[in-house]
Amino acid sequence: MRLKENEEVVKVFRHHYTTLVIRELKVVLASVPFFFVAWLFSPLLDYWQMFTVYLSIASIFIVAILYDGILYWMDRLVVTNMRVLYVDWKNIFSHSEHEAELVDIQDIETTETGILSFLPIFDYGTFKLETASSQTIINFNEAPDPEGIKHFIYHLDIKPNRIRTVATQTEADDKARQSVEEASAVTRRQ
Repeated sequence: MRLKENEEVVKVFRHHYTTLVIRELKVVLASVPFFFVAWLFSPLLDYWQMFTVYLSIASIFIVAILYDGILYWMDRLVVTNMRVLYVDWKNIFSHSEHEAELVDIQDIETTETGILSFLPIFDYGTFKLETASSQTIINFNEAPDPEGIKHFIYHLDIKPNRIRTVATQTEADDKARQSVEEASAVTRRQ
């Protein structure tokens, strides 16, 4: 992901953490039968052989959990002052990037499913963004508070001159303060 000239990251959204926890629990539950089978063969093996078998099984599933966690962390929806970017990692070696300019955004659709979606811990769903040409479609699944992301982007699209990062905000405030001080100095001289 490369930023254009004068482009600054405003906010980064990652997948909702609840979905990561659910996926990791599935991996842990998938490891239980392997430990059970190893336990069945425990009378045939000595202590160190069983320790090696258990360690091997645990290592395989820990690597799977870490791999899934890394992909979770690398997937992200990035909102800048000019565009929206979605970086989607398929696996550790390949990813795709989709982008939409803020001025080209035509429609944003959000979907939240489930009875418990009104609770903050389960407030996630699908965020779908389409541009005017309908060639750029961004599907961000498992988005945290998709309705909040939608309102955040609409706010940026309506008032793009108010989009500032912390550094530019202080520079603008300093310039405004300086012009007010200059105006008051001119008034005092008169």
